[in-house]
Amino acid sequence: MYRPEIKVVDCTIRDGGLTNNSHFTLETVRAAYNAACRAGVDYVELGYRNSREMFSPDEYGPWRFSDDSQLTEVTEGIDPGATKLAVMMDAHKSTPDDILPGEDSPVDLIRVATYVKDIDKATHLAKVAHERGYETTVNIMAISCEGGPTLDEALQQIEQETNALAVYVVDSYGALYSEEVHFLIERYKMFIKTKEVGVHMHNSQQLAFANTIEGIIKGANYVDGTLYGLGRGAGNCPTELLLGFLKNPKFDIEPLLEVIGEHILPLQKEIDWGYHIPYMLTGIRNLHPQAAIEWMNSEQKDNVAAFYRKLETEFE
Repeated sequence: MYRPEIKVVDCTIRDGGLTNNSHFTLETVRAAYNAACRAGVDYVELGYRNSREMFSPDEYGPWRFSDDSQLTEVTEGIDPGATKLAVMMDAHKSTPDDILPGEDSPVDLIRVATYVKDIDKATHLAKVAHERGYETTVNIMAISCEGGPTLDEALQQIEQETNALAVYVVDSYGALYSEEVHFLIERYKMFIKTKEVGVHMHNSQQLAFANTIEGIIKGANYVDGTLYGLGRGAGNCPTELLLGFLKNPKFDIEPLLEVIGEHILPLQKEIDWGYHIPYMLTGIRNLHPQAAIEWMNSEQKDNVAAFYRKLETEFE
């Protein structure tokens, strides 16, 4: 009834931080971390570790940088059980100087996010992180725009040059359909022989959960979710749905429901994430959701036909 090797990564604070410039309160972050630990989630990703030269602390909250001192404040006094702590580093927005020796950090896993064009930076960052005592993954973003020999070469490079636990199919634009998920995972497995394949799905077309299931069916063993789907634009695969589907008796969904009710649902008064027509339209067109995000923040956000005409004009 379940596949015990599947690892669930909850990235509510990291991906959700894209909706509010990472301005979560310490109380909310501690509650999300505590709930994930009690629920038996394998990894909790508590933000980015990006360079302060690229992101101003005056504009972005602490979870865009996730200093070890901040993470220690989050985890202090909470029994993690078997749950491990993760952060994400963008290959093009981070430096190895931000990686302390693993024995001096509460972080267990560093997830390196990259575009194919930055694969040299990504493999270097992953190698440094591994050498300093961390588990790693490499997450290839905007995968719906990648293909041909450049993707194949990137996968070969990750396989040969890193000790990553998993290499991710990341549907940044929420553009993939099930057959494309199948194709990509099979393609990854042509080159990835000593690592797992992971999936990170966005919900622009209401397919994040379905495509995560399709990934699991095709053998992906690292799967991402966020509480109540909180994430940039249309959001992500909901972690609570994912745990319900997996049927693994080690998971307990109740702590997630408690934190959703107490901390995540109230955020909807400030953050309008989830399925909306503008996000659907960028997903269908395989476009970055930024245009839809800007439209949703405008006074004419409900004039979805006008947004459709705008896309037809600008991207015809």
